[in-house]
Amino acid sequence: MPFSLSPALTYSCRLCRKFRFLASFSTSCALSTVDCFKEVDSHVSDYPELQRSMWGYAISGDFNSALCTLNLMKIFDGKPTVYDCNALLYFYLKSNNACWQELVEIYMGMKRFGPRPNASTFNTLLRGMSVLGNLEHAVFIVEEMCRSDFVPSFTSLSKTLKMAIKVGNLVHGVTVFELMLRYDYHPSEPTLNKFISMLCQVGMVSKAWFVLSLLLRKGCVYNVFCYNQILWALCKSGQSCVALQLFCWLKKKGFVHSVCSYTALIYGFCREGLQDDVFQWLDLMQSDGCKPNVITHTIIVKFLFDNGKFEEAMDYVGKMEREGCQSDLLTYNVILRELCRRHSLDVISKFIQVMVQKGLYLDSYSYAALCGGLLKIGKTVFACELLQDIFSSGCTVDVALYNIYLRCLCRQNKSREALSLLKSMMEAGFKPNNASYNTILSGFCTEKNLKEAFELLYHFEWDVNWPDAVSFNAILCTACRLGNSTIIQRILYHMRYENLKLNVLSSTCLVQYVCRSGNFSECLKLVEYMMPCSPTPTVVTINMLLHNLCKNQLLGIAYRIFQSVRNTEVLPDMTSYNILIHASLREHNHLLVGQLLGEMRRQKLKPDVFTYGSLINGLCKEGKISAALQMWNQMLLRGVVPSVAIFNTLLHAMFWRGMFWEILSLLKVMVVEGFQPDDVTLRILNQAVLNGSVNKFPKAAKVLEWMICNDIQKETDQRAVAG
Repeated sequence: MPFSLSPALTYSCRLCRKFRFLASFSTSCALSTVDCFKEVDSHVSDYPELQRSMWGYAISGDFNSALCTLNLMKIFDGKPTVYDCNALLYFYLKSNNACWQELVEIYMGMKRFGPRPNASTFNTLLRGMSVLGNLEHAVFIVEEMCRSDFVPSFTSLSKTLKMAIKVGNLVHGVTVFELMLRYDYHPSEPTLNKFISMLCQVGMVSKAWFVLSLLLRKGCVYNVFCYNQILWALCKSGQSCVALQLFCWLKKKGFVHSVCSYTALIYGFCREGLQDDVFQWLDLMQSDGCKPNVITHTIIVKFLFDNGKFEEAMDYVGKMEREGCQSDLLTYNVILRELCRRHSLDVISKFIQVMVQKGLYLDSYSYAALCGGLLKIGKTVFACELLQDIFSSGCTVDVALYNIYLRCLCRQNKSREALSLLKSMMEAGFKPNNASYNTILSGFCTEKNLKEAFELLYHFEWDVNWPDAVSFNAILCTACRLGNSTIIQRILYHMRYENLKLNVLSSTCLVQYVCRSGNFSECLKLVEYMMPCSPTPTVVTINMLLHNLCKNQLLGIAYRIFQSVRNTEVLPDMTSYNILIHASLREHNHLLVGQLLGEMRRQKLKPDVFTYGSLINGLCKEGKISAALQMWNQMLLRGVVPSVAIFNTLLHAMFWRGMFWEILSLLKVMVVEGFQPDDVTLRILNQAVLNGSVNKFPKAAKVLEWMICNDIQKETDQRAVAG
């Protein structure tokens, strides 16, 4: 089939292998029929009577007796029939003791020894698996039915698809959906909505659109909610351009977009920082007769806040309310969060009063925004006191608010108190999540209390039964900062045992620790281990390693690592090249400098101020002032703004060679470019004045004039020159 999302169709073969033992079990049951038959009175030989006995056993839930009676029917020619087997399945399912293993056992026996299952057999089994809520074997029965050349009904497939959606099993859901397409069945609109939602939630947005477009081409008509889910999923994943293409295509096909469709696009543009597109589409939305709702406006308000446009955002809120769209609690929570971020504590108090006057009372999200904002701006004590008032007032709070309170305590180095509070809260019925434990764990690490951190790591009830990568990384990074090799080895051992991979944070901490210890052989092994693993180290990690190697005069090793990194997903950046160029110049390795500059050109990387600074510094140290000045001119022509450090390098080199005319020209450039000299600049010029060099170069007296006019000469130096 053209639509294929997973290799789910191979599942039934695996399931058949799984139940091979059932065939042998059926054989053993057939053999035991002889013993059972001997125990039955000779007058019990009437076929209808055996049927009634089997029905009675089955409906009472006595599967073994029912199966034994079914086998006794073999004394009659052509018995038992497929209808007898189906009757056993039907009546057994009506009992309250039906078990899926026994249902599959009957089917496997029929398939191997006869009678051959018919459509009623499959439908009965499928209905039974649905009643028992066994999705895995419901899909198995559906696939067996198709392989036996029977066509499943729309109802049976639809029920199975609903079951897969209900339990969130995407693999089985896709399998059943493929079968529905094979038989030209179209899922109902509510079922399709849920199926598309499930695909979008796991990031399979393109597949979700393929599902919908396939059904649209078959003539199915669904409401706007179906494709709005896809628009939102695209915009949430940073694909607003694709969402826009889909939006326009649907509009050409005659679909009428709702406020939710436009809001999805506006959200996507806001998320990607496209301000012009945001307001352009807001105008287009209104011109199309679609009035923005409070959700649309709140998204724009948050976008303006996040981009530092506080006044514009507040004006927008006023305009929105003047147009008749009243702000809801979510809008006010966004404003409250921004006020906290801006340290506007006085305004917050008045703002809350306005909310209450409008009948909007703070909920757990409001409190979380308020307390979380206070915590971020360093008002830990105030946030802690506010949370205590909230808890004592009896307001309904969630785990997020409790976690903020735990973070407040840990910020105040009260991790033990936080742990004690968590235990007492759990006794009162509170259910913490991993963030609760990791908050306290990080608190112990901040306090450098690794012993208690380990006790929490191994002797506490975690939400998912075991610490996660965040937990291990907290202790590992702390141990690396403290240089505790014993703890590092212990954590790495447990991470390997739990099959937890090193992430970027833990890998970088380890590289930094090994570099500090000077054990570069171990550091290289670590980077070598990180390269093929997921995730790969970031360029920051690699640059840190290159810097430490060059700092310890290991330029050759650093360059070899640099070359190996270029063959991975971690591409070197300008910092990588600058580190190596600076080290090469220090070691007078001009050949390597040339190679690095050539590689930069091939990678289309332009030298920055640090690159030029290193090159000019190297030339000045070798006394090549004219070449350094040429490099300086090249930098200016390419639009690279020089730093004060580069000025100082040239000034220092010119001073020791008595080039006061050039110093004067360079100082004029500093004035024109608006650069203010720093302490290093002043020391160089003061030295030029105080050692009497000015007397040898009369024109250089203008240097002093420039210094005095720009009020940069110290008073003591001015007195010395006047004397």
